[in-house]
Amino acid sequence: MQSLNRFRCLSPASPCFRWLVSRGSCRKLFIGDAGLSYDTNETILKDAFGQYGEIIEAVKVICDHVSGKSKGYGFVQFTSDDDAHIALKEMDGQSLDGRNIRVTYAHKG
Repeated sequence: MQSLNRFRCLSPASPCFRWLVSRGSCRKLFIGDAGLSYDTNETILKDAFGQYGEIIEAVKVICDHVSGKSKGYGFVQFTSDDDAHIALKEMDGQSLDGRNIRVTYAHKG
């Protein structure tokens, strides 16, 4: 029975599941770790990830406030969990603008 309790959060009827989905935690991806190229902008990021599904407003390359240069990471948010999952699987470790990127689910913290 304990092993089944682990997966109760995955049920759409579960408050935990609804909370995760409402936060968009399964739809928003973090692109970084190994680092985006400093030349990568939001248009390039949107074009690269847009082939995996519909992206909502949250395509963001994080830039230094003083210099305006990229800090080497960004975020992409999809309209569906499935599209985000496919994009993560397909893009993680791939080359973008001459750099191998790491893609993970974004989380607050």
